[in-house]
Amino acid sequence: MITIQETEIKERGLLGVNRAREIGRPILLSEVYKMDTINPLAFFHAGKHRYLGERFFWKDPANQMVLVGLGISKQIRLDQAADRFFHVEKEWKSILTDSLIYNPYKADGVGPLMFGGFSFDPLKKKTERWTKFADSIFHIPKFLLSIVNGETYLTTNYIFTPNDDLTLYSKSMEEREQFLRSLRTTSRSEFPTLMRKEEIAPEKWKQTVDRVVKELTSGTMKKVVLARELRLGFSSQVEPETVLENLYEQQPASYIFAFESHGDCFIGASPERLIKKQGSEVYSTCLAGSIPRGSSEEEDQILGQTLLSDQKNLIEHGYVVEMIKEALEQSCLEVILPEKPQLMKMRDIQHLYTPVIGKCGPNTSLLLLVEKLHPTPALGGLPQTLAVEKIREVEQLDRGLFGGPLGWVDYQQNGEFAVAIRSGLIQTDEVSLFAGCGVVSDSKSEEEYNETALKFKPMLRALGGK
Repeated sequence: MITIQETEIKERGLLGVNRAREIGRPILLSEVYKMDTINPLAFFHAGKHRYLGERFFWKDPANQMVLVGLGISKQIRLDQAADRFFHVEKEWKSILTDSLIYNPYKADGVGPLMFGGFSFDPLKKKTERWTKFADSIFHIPKFLLSIVNGETYLTTNYIFTPNDDLTLYSKSMEEREQFLRSLRTTSRSEFPTLMRKEEIAPEKWKQTVDRVVKELTSGTMKKVVLARELRLGFSSQVEPETVLENLYEQQPASYIFAFESHGDCFIGASPERLIKKQGSEVYSTCLAGSIPRGSSEEEDQILGQTLLSDQKNLIEHGYVVEMIKEALEQSCLEVILPEKPQLMKMRDIQHLYTPVIGKCGPNTSLLLLVEKLHPTPALGGLPQTLAVEKIREVEQLDRGLFGGPLGWVDYQQNGEFAVAIRSGLIQTDEVSLFAGCGVVSDSKSEEEYNETALKFKPMLRALGGK
């Protein structure tokens, strides 16, 4: 429990009230306290009744950073396509201007931060499936649980307007204390029965792959990534808490995320980092080329070696390496990467993987780096502009946030974004799963179809399917 002296309450509250009145606009007051260990899944679950539709969850593959947000203190929501990364950053910096931040700790991801993401393609016509999410959407939570390298912190964010008084601060603290008292170990609810599994136009998707292959053999494009959808129907409402618990157990080496908006929940377990910024260093991941895991250690090694020597996959991987290297060189003083890819082994699939480190200035914009990198050839294609235009033209699917950058930025401009793959959109008793594959000039539509089926597996298993 958090204990604050009465005088401290009045001092901080009055500072917030007076600052908002002085400048004539809302201001952010943020305070951080170190806590005893809190189960992040229980924290997310406990927010279900009061903050349903206003929660997010994030865990990195190394389990060094877990973030859980409850409630929305402030939202950044934009549907404009032009300069969307710039405008989100501008609004975030505006929120931080004149803010009052009480944070004695040095850890990243502690204090005020925004969590959210960008749609894959803001120029793609939006369908009803994604109407709850804007093309650029970020939440600054009321309450943020940060578990950083095993240490637990709780950030509370208040927004004071010129018309507020100390009552707001007192009510928010009371709300926080009531919520913390309500925390307890939550039991897993019974998962609804999978009633329907519908592949959306699979034969038409294969025909699209075949047409694109023909264009690649005679045109200037080298690669186009095509995605498809698998729609699941359940006997009752699907609870994000249970899916998160399953992903936590089944995909520990992935970025595990959930992001709610107006009752829908985008959720997944992605193996792919887009970019991480920590002070003057940035880290990215080249991930392209895949093959299944083996049923035995011997078969697994044989499959891995096959992938490491497969020219189609190596060429596809090389496109991603070159693009990420060039993008980071525009902002970094130095870019370091190994000469050859290695294997990243997940539960169902193994990928070609090349880690990248960049040395940059401390004031380098994380969102500018996100803009330069999105979409990588692993999710869009090459050349980037032509590939995305082709996807927009031929792909039946509205990707929404699938394949887009999803992650967080803190008030010190550090943060991390994953590529939102191996994911699905929960809408009451229905879930849409998404998967894509890189189409090149020698691709075979049946093989690409089988690859996407393999990529559905992590989410399908977490939802009780096979």
